[in-house]
Amino acid sequence: MRVPSLSVLSFLLGTALAAASNFEAGLLSSGKVSLGDWKSAHEKASQFVAKLNTTEKIKLITGSSVTTTNGETFTALDILDGDMGAQAYYYVSAFSLSSALAMTWDKEAMYEQGRAIAAEFYGKGIQMVAGPTSQPLGRTPWGGRLVESFGPDPYLNGIATGLETRAYADVGVIAGAKHFILNEQETNRTGGMGGGGGAPGGGGMGRGAEFSSSVPGGMSPTSSAGAIPSSTSTPGGSGMGGGMAGSSAFSSSSSSGAPYSSNADDKTLHETYLWSFYDAVHSGLGGVMCAMTKVNGTLSCQSSSLLLDILKTELGFPGMVWPDTNGQQDALASAANGLDYGSSSLWSESTIEGYLESNNITEARLNDMAIRNLMGYYYVNLDNGTQPSTAAQDDYVDVRANHAKLIRSHGSKSMVLLKNKNNTLPLYKPHKMAIFGSHARAAVAGPNMQFSVEGSGPTYDGHIATDSGSGQASLPYLITPENALNIKASQDGTMLRWIANDTYSSSTGSALVMQGSSSTSVTPSVSAYSENMDVCLVFINALAGEGADRTELRNTDQDNLINEVADNCDNTVVVINTVGARILDSWIEHENVTAVLYGSLLGQESGNSIVDVLYGDVNPSGRLTYTIAKTESDYNVDICYTAQCNFTEGNYIDYRYFDAYNVTPRYEFGYGLSYTDFAYSNLHIQGPSALSTYPTGQLAVGGYEDLWDTVAKVTVTIRNAGSLDGAEVPQLYISYPDVAKQPVRQLRGFHNVYIKKGQSTKVTFELRRRDISYWDVQHQKWAVAPGTYEAWVGASSRDLRTHGSFVVKTKA
Repeated sequence: MRVPSLSVLSFLLGTALAAASNFEAGLLSSGKVSLGDWKSAHEKASQFVAKLNTTEKIKLITGSSVTTTNGETFTALDILDGDMGAQAYYYVSAFSLSSALAMTWDKEAMYEQGRAIAAEFYGKGIQMVAGPTSQPLGRTPWGGRLVESFGPDPYLNGIATGLETRAYADVGVIAGAKHFILNEQETNRTGGMGGGGGAPGGGGMGRGAEFSSSVPGGMSPTSSAGAIPSSTSTPGGSGMGGGMAGSSAFSSSSSSGAPYSSNADDKTLHETYLWSFYDAVHSGLGGVMCAMTKVNGTLSCQSSSLLLDILKTELGFPGMVWPDTNGQQDALASAANGLDYGSSSLWSESTIEGYLESNNITEARLNDMAIRNLMGYYYVNLDNGTQPSTAAQDDYVDVRANHAKLIRSHGSKSMVLLKNKNNTLPLYKPHKMAIFGSHARAAVAGPNMQFSVEGSGPTYDGHIATDSGSGQASLPYLITPENALNIKASQDGTMLRWIANDTYSSSTGSALVMQGSSSTSVTPSVSAYSENMDVCLVFINALAGEGADRTELRNTDQDNLINEVADNCDNTVVVINTVGARILDSWIEHENVTAVLYGSLLGQESGNSIVDVLYGDVNPSGRLTYTIAKTESDYNVDICYTAQCNFTEGNYIDYRYFDAYNVTPRYEFGYGLSYTDFAYSNLHIQGPSALSTYPTGQLAVGGYEDLWDTVAKVTVTIRNAGSLDGAEVPQLYISYPDVAKQPVRQLRGFHNVYIKKGQSTKVTFELRRRDISYWDVQHQKWAVAPGTYEAWVGASSRDLRTHGSFVVKTKA
């Protein structure tokens, strides 16, 4: 086993005002970052801002429409949560949540869904999506909002985040990724700090976008014009000063009245948590929502190191940064340290003018803030005047097109077949079927559940197809499994019985008369309904949502239901839709549990998507995007309940931890079965020529240009050796030389390829320079380590079918 070694970089939590030289950090006008295809947007934005006076610039950065002296008008942007569809709108689609989309491991599906979502936003006259949701990444399976993001693997998360970002931009909608950064749990995310919720400013921006509707006007100011803010949020207070020595990044101290601080070393920050934001920026990201929490002691939205040095310089991000609720706590600290869009109550005209007069911020910084507010608008060509006017939420403006078909298809592609004993699935015209569990049917009131930002769950009394809070879709209707199975039964002549409840007990005198040779009378009970069935389907769910973390990874009532059914039915199929990892070991080895189908929340066509897989209309190709452990204690990270949350595990989360410490999971990352079989052969590696240790390209949008260069290729042949057509998901894992201090293996490529039975296809994985780089803490650069790299291709992180290696030589 390769023993993990954490490099802990010391950070200085600054308490002094920023030095004058810091005013130049992160400015687009500095020329440090080559803007590439953002150049035209920058020219247009700069020309517009040049026609504004100070008052108008302040209006612009606080969400108001502005008009130049010669009559040009910029109308404040409408921004809305909705990387699962336009939230709280009528006549829109409810798509699969991001976690489900990631489980397809299908790049085409990721891009397609992004385009469809963006098209609906565009058609409603909304200019910006508060998405994609890259983080929370998934440091702990107990996190309450993991269903909204693409999973804990940085590479997979990054590919999905990048593709969705590009799709939004291609349609003409601004992508605003969230939450930046290390926002890995809901517990203590707000603390007791002052300042209410609400959209910054009085303009259209912020409507529905992670902001509480209870305080529409913004946040209360904590400092007056020209005042020196508190020591934890000064312009110099960056919590991430790379290379600086003095104090440990980890702390055992605690304090009350503030959100928690995520304390991570520099290597962990870059190699795990920043990775997907590189993809987003490189793909055309126009906005970044900074989290309401702290990083290494400083609020994310007030950290010069995070926003100016890392995001705007190292990553070359050209767009605007805006705060999550409560993220902006101090007027000066946020203005000086990289926030571009904020509260009009904090950034009043007199306040900003006072900062300019006292040189606490410069005119160049104010101009940069204003320009960045316009960059995404011009980049996606919203200035061309073709977007429809903004529709009210209940206006009859139907933007759904044929998206129901796409939602159904993506939902079925995302379902993961965990177990299929004796080829139980697919079903074929069963004569008698029993259905169990409240998850099979619709809730009493619906189709949407109650909106909440105070947590949800742990289960739902009805079929769940979306979560609550900022990740909640607007279901126009909901196809439940019960709906879809009734249609299938009517077509196939199947006799159905059901108990659509998790804790059902029989009532006296009730009976169901089954017509048969003995005309038996059956009392409605789980055990009685389970007997003499061709197949029994048990539907269970797990729910969580914004505002609270999960309280359980298994549910006693549901597990008891499964065991009772399986004790009486020798062909029990379990269907699970869950917001995250679900422990299965109370029943997974029961001899009568013959098949398990597992997925996330699938949107409006959920029941159809599930039944399509159960009956084989779709051959399952979904794969797990996280590890399912045998028991809760097998996971190495719990929820943090103190003010200081120290990421001492470093890069070792999810499968990277399980692999490093030889912990056997129930089902590993990347796992998933098919109704057919696949064989792997003919691995070939085209290794790189000599590479420079550090990038030598120009600093551009998305980082140094040559980080994105293809430096090696791995090809493999895959044959469908089974009797059915189907899709396979080959996965490439790379092991670094020891000097790089990396996990045992890391995902560095995947495809979802459809192969007809008996046929073969060649799959090529392209390795970019960044895919074989590690973060050199000492030199503060991405570095390539010389030595031997191992390459494995297989069907999961542990089912590795073929192996090779290549040698990298480095040059100065």
